[in-house]
Amino acid sequence: MQIRQGQLSDLNALVQFNQAMAYETEGLTLDEQVLSMGVNTLLETPEKGFYLVAEAEGEILGSLMVTFEWSDWRAKDYYWIQSVYIRPQNRRQGIYAKLYQAVKDIAEQNGGAASFRLYVEQENTQAQLTYQALGMQQSYYLMYEEK
Repeated sequence: MQIRQGQLSDLNALVQFNQAMAYETEGLTLDEQVLSMGVNTLLETPEKGFYLVAEAEGEILGSLMVTFEWSDWRAKDYYWIQSVYIRPQNRRQGIYAKLYQAVKDIAEQNGGAASFRLYVEQENTQAQLTYQALGMQQSYYLMYEEK
């Protein structure tokens, strides 16, 4: 298995993974045109972030997206991990752990990160256990949102 940065040729797979993840976790069907534009924008604008994909034998097994949030308190970026998706038949094989380690390696190569953050559905206890096993802890902060 190879971990690599996402590229334009991965667009369709990344869109499909995002569709599957949204439906699986929130019962949402995303607008494919908007989603494709969103994925494409990140692939073409590296200052916003990047995708990582786990690939074996020409097939993408899983992926995640990283975006940046500047911290004036720490003079470094927070690395926000988003859009995590591992194909159901490839779960529980350590793929997320390898993707997460690659995120940490990239951050180190770029001067370090203030921290690594992600959102997880409150009911997704399996994912929470995975994140905890890799050293992540529940944050002190609650999130508020206005749409």
